[in-house]
Amino acid sequence: MRVVVEILTGTLFYIQVGNDATVADLKREIGDQQKLPHDRLILFLDNTQNRLIDEDGDAAALVDCGVHDESHIYLFFNPLEDHGSSSTHHFVFNFTDSFLGEA
Repeated sequence: MRVVVEILTGTLFYIQVGNDATVADLKREIGDQQKLPHDRLILFLDNTQNRLIDEDGDAAALVDCGVHDESHIYLFFNPLEDHGSSSTHHFVFNFTDSFLGEA
């Protein structure tokens, strides 16, 4: 299957993975193609639920996460770990209609 990936800068690119690919497979392909650290990638599926793709773990099959051929995926990054700090950061992403280009 071929999916469209969009980075926050608005840059779009395509990734080709097998129909039986997992979330980890997709992250590795993105990392290899775009020279990005695959272990820091956060993927959101652009559909009616705006679902975090890897909420079921990296071993989950993409099709089980709702990803199909020509799906549009938004790419975000986990921040680098601050090993000198004991604080834990939690990030919540909320897609608004205006962000997704809907009226």
